[in-house]
Amino acid sequence: MKLRKLMTPSLFVCGMTFFFAVAARAAEEGSTNSSAPTELFKWVNFAIVAAALIWVFGKKLPPWFRGNAEKISSEITTATAAKAEADRKLRDAKQLLARLQEEVRGLREQAEKDAAAEAERIRALAKSDAEKIAVSAKVEIEAAERAARIELKSLAAKLAVDGAESLLAKQLTPQTQDALIAGFVKSLQGSPN
Repeated sequence: MKLRKLMTPSLFVCGMTFFFAVAARAAEEGSTNSSAPTELFKWVNFAIVAAALIWVFGKKLPPWFRGNAEKISSEITTATAAKAEADRKLRDAKQLLARLQEEVRGLREQAEKDAAAEAERIRALAKSDAEKIAVSAKVEIEAAERAARIELKSLAAKLAVDGAESLLAKQLTPQTQDALIAGFVKSLQGSPN
Protein backbone atom coordinates (compact mmCIF):
# COMPACT_ATOMS: atom_id res chain seq x y z
CA MET A 1 0.00 0.00 0.00
CA LYS A 2 2.87 2.39 0.84
CA LEU A 3 4.63 1.55 -2.38
CA ARG A 4 1.53 2.39 -4.38
CA LYS A 5 1.20 5.77 -2.67
CA LEU A 6 4.81 6.56 -3.50
CA MET A 7 4.61 5.15 -7.02
CA THR A 8 1.61 7.15 -8.23
CA PRO A 9 3.07 10.64 -7.66
CA SER A 10 6.46 9.52 -8.91
CA LEU A 11 4.95 8.20 -12.11
CA PHE A 12 2.99 11.41 -12.50
CA VAL A 13 6.13 13.55 -12.09
CA CYS A 14 8.05 11.32 -14.53
CA GLY A 15 5.20 11.55 -17.04
CA MET A 16 5.01 15.32 -16.76
CA THR A 17 8.79 15.66 -17.06
CA PHE A 18 8.73 13.46 -20.10
CA PHE A 19 5.86 15.49 -21.54
CA PHE A 20 7.67 18.78 -21.06
CA ALA A 21 10.91 17.36 -22.41
CA VAL A 22 9.11 16.18 -25.50
CA ALA A 23 7.36 19.52 -25.82
CA ALA A 24 10.66 21.41 -25.52
CA ARG A 25 12.28 19.19 -28.07
CA ALA A 26 9.35 19.62 -30.38
CA ALA A 27 9.58 23.34 -29.97
CA GLU A 28 13.24 23.30 -30.94
CA GLU A 29 12.59 21.16 -33.92
CA GLY A 30 9.38 23.01 -34.70
CA SER A 31 11.18 25.96 -36.01
CA THR A 32 13.05 23.80 -38.49
CA ASN A 33 10.39 21.17 -39.23
CA SER A 34 6.73 21.68 -40.09
CA SER A 35 5.69 18.19 -38.96
CA ALA A 36 6.62 18.99 -35.37
CA PRO A 37 3.05 19.54 -34.12
CA THR A 38 2.09 16.09 -35.43
CA GLU A 39 5.13 14.61 -33.78
CA LEU A 40 4.29 16.47 -30.59
CA PHE A 41 0.72 15.14 -30.61
CA LYS A 42 2.01 11.62 -31.13
CA TRP A 43 4.25 11.97 -28.10
CA VAL A 44 1.49 13.56 -26.05
CA ASN A 45 -0.91 10.82 -27.12
CA PHE A 46 1.73 8.24 -26.22
CA ALA A 47 2.25 9.86 -22.83
CA ILE A 48 -1.51 9.90 -22.17
CA VAL A 49 -1.90 6.25 -23.19
CA ALA A 50 1.20 5.27 -21.19
CA ALA A 51 -0.07 7.23 -18.15
CA ALA A 52 -3.50 5.60 -18.50
CA LEU A 53 -1.92 2.15 -18.77
CA ILE A 54 0.39 2.84 -15.83
CA TRP A 55 -2.57 4.16 -13.82
CA VAL A 56 -4.78 1.19 -14.72
CA PHE A 57 -2.01 -1.28 -14.02
CA GLY A 58 -1.05 0.64 -10.86
CA LYS A 59 -4.66 0.60 -9.72
CA LYS A 60 -5.75 -2.91 -10.74
CA LEU A 61 -2.64 -5.10 -10.77
CA PRO A 62 -1.36 -4.59 -7.18
CA PRO A 63 -4.60 -5.91 -5.60
CA TRP A 64 -4.60 -8.78 -8.08
CA PHE A 65 -0.92 -9.53 -7.35
CA ARG A 66 -1.58 -9.17 -3.61
CA GLY A 67 -4.59 -11.51 -3.82
CA ASN A 68 -2.59 -13.94 -5.93
CA ALA A 69 0.34 -13.72 -3.48
CA GLU A 70 -2.02 -14.27 -0.54
CA LYS A 71 -3.62 -17.20 -2.34
CA ILE A 72 -0.20 -18.69 -3.12
CA SER A 73 0.91 -18.04 0.46
CA SER A 74 -2.20 -19.68 1.88
CA GLU A 75 -1.74 -22.64 -0.49
CA ILE A 76 1.91 -22.89 0.56
CA THR A 77 0.81 -22.79 4.22
CA THR A 78 -1.83 -25.43 3.53
CA ALA A 79 0.66 -27.55 1.59
CA THR A 80 3.23 -27.17 4.40
CA ALA A 81 0.63 -28.24 6.96
CA ALA A 82 -0.42 -31.14 4.73
CA LYS A 83 3.23 -32.15 4.26
CA ALA A 84 3.82 -31.96 8.01
CA GLU A 85 0.70 -34.09 8.60
CA ALA A 86 1.80 -36.56 5.91
CA ASP A 87 5.30 -36.72 7.45
CA ARG A 88 3.75 -37.33 10.88
CA LYS A 89 1.53 -40.06 9.45
CA LEU A 90 4.53 -41.58 7.67
CA ARG A 91 6.53 -41.58 10.93
CA ASP A 92 3.57 -43.09 12.75
CA ALA A 93 3.17 -45.72 10.02
CA LYS A 94 6.90 -46.56 10.16
CA GLN A 95 6.76 -46.83 13.95
CA LEU A 96 3.63 -48.94 13.70
CA LEU A 97 5.29 -51.14 11.09
CA ALA A 98 8.38 -51.52 13.28
CA ARG A 99 6.19 -52.33 16.28
CA LEU A 100 4.10 -54.66 14.13
CA GLN A 101 7.21 -56.57 13.06
CA GLU A 102 8.29 -56.76 16.71
CA GLU A 103 4.80 -57.91 17.71
CA VAL A 104 4.79 -60.53 14.94
CA ARG A 105 8.20 -61.75 16.06
CA GLY A 106 6.99 -61.80 19.69
CA LEU A 107 3.78 -63.60 18.72
CA ARG A 108 5.76 -66.10 16.66
CA GLU A 109 8.14 -66.76 19.58
CA GLN A 110 5.21 -67.03 21.99
CA ALA A 111 3.41 -69.40 19.60
CA GLU A 112 6.54 -71.56 19.36
CA LYS A 113 6.87 -71.59 23.16
CA ASP A 114 3.18 -72.38 23.53
CA ALA A 115 3.42 -75.14 20.89
CA ALA A 116 6.46 -76.65 22.64
CA ALA A 117 4.71 -76.41 26.02
CA GLU A 118 1.54 -77.94 24.53
CA ALA A 119 3.55 -80.74 22.92
CA GLU A 120 5.30 -81.38 26.24
CA ARG A 121 1.95 -81.32 28.06
CA ILE A 122 0.49 -83.77 25.52
CA ARG A 123 3.56 -86.04 25.89
CA ALA A 124 3.26 -85.92 29.69
CA LEU A 125 -0.47 -86.56 29.44
CA ALA A 126 0.09 -89.47 27.05
CA LYS A 127 2.78 -90.86 29.33
CA SER A 128 0.47 -90.45 32.33
CA ASP A 129 -2.39 -92.09 30.43
CA ALA A 130 -0.07 -94.92 29.34
CA GLU A 131 1.03 -95.41 32.96
CA LYS A 132 -2.60 -95.36 34.11
CA ILE A 133 -3.51 -97.87 31.41
CA ALA A 134 -0.55 -100.06 32.39
CA VAL A 135 -1.51 -99.89 36.08
CA SER A 136 -5.15 -100.54 35.20
CA ALA A 137 -4.17 -103.47 32.98
CA LYS A 138 -1.90 -104.84 35.71
CA VAL A 139 -4.73 -104.54 38.25
CA GLU A 140 -7.16 -106.21 35.86
CA ILE A 141 -4.64 -108.97 35.10
CA GLU A 142 -4.05 -109.52 38.83
CA ALA A 143 -7.83 -109.55 39.45
CA ALA A 144 -8.32 -111.97 36.57
CA GLU A 145 -5.45 -114.08 37.90
CA ARG A 146 -6.99 -114.13 41.41
CA ALA A 147 -10.39 -114.98 39.97
CA ALA A 148 -8.80 -117.75 37.87
CA ARG A 149 -6.94 -119.13 40.93
CA ILE A 150 -10.11 -119.05 42.99
CA GLU A 151 -12.01 -120.73 40.19
CA LEU A 152 -9.14 -123.19 39.75
CA LYS A 153 -9.11 -123.93 43.50
CA SER A 154 -12.89 -124.33 43.44
CA LEU A 155 -12.64 -126.64 40.45
CA ALA A 156 -9.78 -128.56 42.06
CA ALA A 157 -11.75 -128.88 45.30
CA LYS A 158 -14.82 -130.07 43.42
CA LEU A 159 -12.75 -132.53 41.44
CA ALA A 160 -11.06 -133.70 44.64
CA VAL A 161 -14.41 -134.13 46.34
CA ASP A 162 -15.81 -135.92 43.29
CA GLY A 163 -12.69 -138.08 43.08
CA ALA A 164 -12.76 -138.83 46.78
CA GLU A 165 -16.45 -139.58 46.60
CA SER A 166 -16.01 -141.97 43.73
CA LEU A 167 -12.98 -143.52 45.38
CA LEU A 168 -14.85 -143.77 48.63
CA ALA A 169 -17.84 -145.26 46.88
CA LYS A 170 -15.56 -147.87 45.33
CA GLN A 171 -13.72 -148.64 48.50
CA LEU A 172 -16.63 -148.41 50.89
CA THR A 173 -18.22 -151.79 50.71
CA PRO A 174 -20.69 -153.02 53.31
CA GLN A 175 -17.93 -154.91 55.11
CA THR A 176 -15.68 -151.88 55.19
CA GLN A 177 -18.52 -149.83 56.55
CA ASP A 178 -19.12 -152.35 59.34
CA ALA A 179 -15.41 -152.34 60.19
CA LEU A 180 -15.30 -148.55 60.31
CA ILE A 181 -18.34 -148.34 62.56
CA ALA A 182 -16.93 -150.97 64.86
CA GLY A 183 -13.60 -149.09 65.02
CA PHE A 184 -15.41 -145.89 65.82
CA VAL A 185 -17.46 -147.44 68.57
CA LYS A 186 -14.32 -148.92 70.06
CA SER A 187 -12.63 -145.55 70.06
CA LEU A 188 -15.64 -144.16 71.89
CA GLN A 189 -15.49 -146.80 74.57
CA GLY A 190 -11.87 -146.04 75.23
CA SER A 191 -12.48 -142.32 75.76
CA PRO A 192 -13.00 -141.06 79.32
CA ASN A 193 -16.41 -139.50 78.82
